[in-house]
Amino acid sequence: MDMELYKLTIHEASDLLHRGEISSRELTKSVLERIEATESKLHSFISIHPEAALKQADKADWLRENPNSKELHVLTGIPFALKDNICTRGIRTTCASRLMEQFNPSIDGAVVKKLKNAHAVLIGKLNMDEFAIGSSGESSIFPHTRNPWAADRVPGGSSGGSAASVAADQVLFSLGSDTGGSIRQPASFCGITGMKPSFGAVSGYGLIPFATSLDQLGPMCKDVTDCAIVMNVITGFDPMDRMSAKISHPDYTSYLKQDVSGMRIGLLRGWMEGTISGDVRMAIEKAAKLYQDMGAWIEEITLPHMEYAVSAYLLISSAEASHNLTAGKGMRMGYKEGEICELDELAVGSGLQSLGASVKKRILLGNTGLCNDNYEIYYKEALKLRTLIKEDFDRVFEKCDLILTPTNPDTAFLFGEMEINVIEMYKYDAYTVPVNLAGLPAVSIPCGFDSKGLPIGMQLIGRLYGEGALLQASYAFEQNTDHHIKSPVLITSTD
Repeated sequence: MDMELYKLTIHEASDLLHRGEISSRELTKSVLERIEATESKLHSFISIHPEAALKQADKADWLRENPNSKELHVLTGIPFALKDNICTRGIRTTCASRLMEQFNPSIDGAVVKKLKNAHAVLIGKLNMDEFAIGSSGESSIFPHTRNPWAADRVPGGSSGGSAASVAADQVLFSLGSDTGGSIRQPASFCGITGMKPSFGAVSGYGLIPFATSLDQLGPMCKDVTDCAIVMNVITGFDPMDRMSAKISHPDYTSYLKQDVSGMRIGLLRGWMEGTISGDVRMAIEKAAKLYQDMGAWIEEITLPHMEYAVSAYLLISSAEASHNLTAGKGMRMGYKEGEICELDELAVGSGLQSLGASVKKRILLGNTGLCNDNYEIYYKEALKLRTLIKEDFDRVFEKCDLILTPTNPDTAFLFGEMEINVIEMYKYDAYTVPVNLAGLPAVSIPCGFDSKGLPIGMQLIGRLYGEGALLQASYAFEQNTDHHIKSPVLITSTD
C-alpha cells in the first residue's frame, strides 16, 4: 500500500487491518523504520525490541487469517510502547535510573497483560524522568527526549518519551503514568491527547511506584477516539491492586458524540491569572467560546484551596516516594547482570548513592515531612488540605458537569531553563496536581499553538469515574477543530 502507515491512528489502522488492506507486519515494519529514521534525534526510547515486535505482528496476522478466531480486538496488531516504569516480563524496566539499569522483572504489569491479551504489538520501553519524578524528562540517566516540535525544548515529564513517541508517529499509542500531571503535561507540550483516569480505574499492579495514593496509568494517543479504544482495554478491577475500584466500566467509544448541548462547563478564570501566558489564555477563551457555540453552558467557578495544591502535593508525594524508595531490606536492585527480582522486593535501601539529584531531593523532603517534629505541622496539614481540595471539587460538580482549565500555564520550555529556579517549574503543575489529590479523571487535548508554533493543551476535569463525559466533550471539541491533525516537521536521518 502506497502510504506512510506509521501516520495512522489506531482506528484508521484497525479498519485497514480488518479489511485486509494492510498487515500488522507491514504496519509494524513501517513503525520500526520510522523509529530508525527519527530516534537518533528524539531519544524517545530506552529499549526497542524489533524481532519480538515482528513475531507479535505475525501472530496478529495469523489470528486475522483464522475466520474462527475469538481473540481479535480493535488493538490486535497495533504497535505501541510503554513508559519504562511498567514491569514487562523478560524486558528490563529501568525507571530511567542507574539503580535499575539491569532490573529484569519476572512479571508483566496488569496493563501489559491486558494489551497482550488484545494482541497489541509491543515495540519497546519509553524514556522518562527518573522514577517518574520530574516535569521535563531531564532527570533521566539516558539521553534526554527532545520535543518533536522543537528539539531545543523539553517534551514534558515525567512521561516525556511516551508523549514524544506518539507525536512523532514512532508508535500509534503509548501508556504513561500520572502522579501530578505526568501524562497531561507532556501531552500538552507535544500536542497529543493524554488521559489520567480516575484513581482506581486502571490497575497499578506492576507499576514501579512513585506516590502510591496519586499514581495512575493512562493512555497517550493521537486523538480522542484512540484514547477511548485504549481505555476499553486497560480499565477494570484487579484483585492484585489494593487501590483498584470495583466498578463496572462502560464502552468508552459509545461516548464519542459531538453533542454537548446543555452540558455545564466550569471555567476557572481568576486563579493564577497573572502567570498564564497570553497565548494560552487566548486559546482557552476560544475553546470556551466554541463550547458555548455548540450549546454548552459556561459558568465561572472558584476553587478556593487550589493555591495550596502544589505545596500539599509536594509534601504528600515526597513522603510516599520516600517510603516507596527506601523502605525494605536494603536490597541493591539490578547490580547483577540479568538479575530477576520479584515486584514485592522492589526496595532500594543501600545504593541510594546511585539515585539522581531530583529523586534524592524528594526523599529528603519526604523524610523531613514525616519526622516526629514535623509530622503534625507539615504532613498532617497537607492531608487536611487534600481533603479541602477534594471538597472544593465536590461543590463545583454539584452545578457543573466538567471543568475547563489550561493544562499548563505556558508551552514547552527550553532545556536547562528551569535548572536555576526549580520553584518556577512547579507552576507547570498548578492545574494538574489538584486532580491527582482529588483522584478525579482529566484529559489534555490540543487546543491551539502559541506564537512560536508550539502546541497548547487544554484540560477537562470530570467527576469521579466520569471518563465518559470527558471523552464526549473532548471528542466534540476535536471534531470542530483541526489542532489534533497537525504534526511536527521532523528532519529524519534519511533526509
